Amino acid sequence: MSHLQYYAYNGIGVENQQKFWYSQAVRVGDRVECAGQGGWDPQTGIILTEINAQIDQAFKNVDLNLKHAGSKGWSQVYRINSYHIPLNDEALGAMVRNFKLYMPDHQPIWTCIGVTRLGLDDMRVEIEVVAHDPRT
Repeated sequence: MSHLQYYAYNGIGVENQQKFWYSQAVRVGDRVECAGQGGWDPQTGIILTEINAQIDQAFKNVDLNLKHAGSKGWSQVYRINSYHIPLNDEALGAMVRNFKLYMPDHQPIWTCIGVTRLGLDDMRVEIEVVAHDPRT
């Protein structure tokens, strides 16, 4: 699978790669696919507790992850999957607010799912994306 390029940003990205044996992103041709990003501090891994702050930080982490993999960031995202504990109006409002902030010029496809558990105890949101990043 030498045609695939894997990425893990410094801090928690590299730590999770070593601890849990997964990468934060993979480039497949002109696509960048990101593993689910939570509302953690990217250097320390400390997870914010308030849901709006956690979702805001998860969006920042997606942007960091995409750019670390060579993408331009949210402007190239065309697919979003988000997982929530709980899935309620407050979480949906925070997601939409960030969509408008990070993607004012396009509306990607989105699947939004309420779940009972995420990867770490304090996680209340996990956002995974796919971006189109043609290398010309």
